[in-house]
Amino acid sequence: MVTFRNAKIKDLSEIVQMLADDVLGRERERYEDPLPESYRKAFESIDSDENNELIVACLGEEIVGVQQITFTPYITHQGGWRATIEGVRTASSERGKGIGSKLILYAVQRAKERGCHIIQLTTDKKREETLRFYERLGFKATHEGMKMKL
Repeated sequence: MVTFRNAKIKDLSEIVQMLADDVLGRERERYEDPLPESYRKAFESIDSDENNELIVACLGEEIVGVQQITFTPYITHQGGWRATIEGVRTASSERGKGIGSKLILYAVQRAKERGCHIIQLTTDKKREETLRFYERLGFKATHEGMKMKL
């Protein structure tokens, strides 16, 4: 049975390893021992912010998935709140077993509990299988997203 909890600092190495264990993740993450200090600083910022949740999915004591959920107030939609899902990964040994779906459904549940009117996410256009995965879960590509690397 998959359970969910807020990540702890002791989980950070496993989280970064999952983020790096991916074709695109290998290009942008640095899983090494010790981890770069930037990961610890980011974790501490997320952990101290009531509008951010770094969630791990567990099978027993083993971490098998991760995602970050950010809750943001907007002046649009009559001052409504929205949730943004980022950094979703499932351990490579557990892919295809429904963990990813459970992670996303957990995020949807958290968004509802927080009174959000919309939940959003982005994924790289190169991840065609991932795009289909999100569509099967009810997400629709209604907007064109843009990013600028700094």
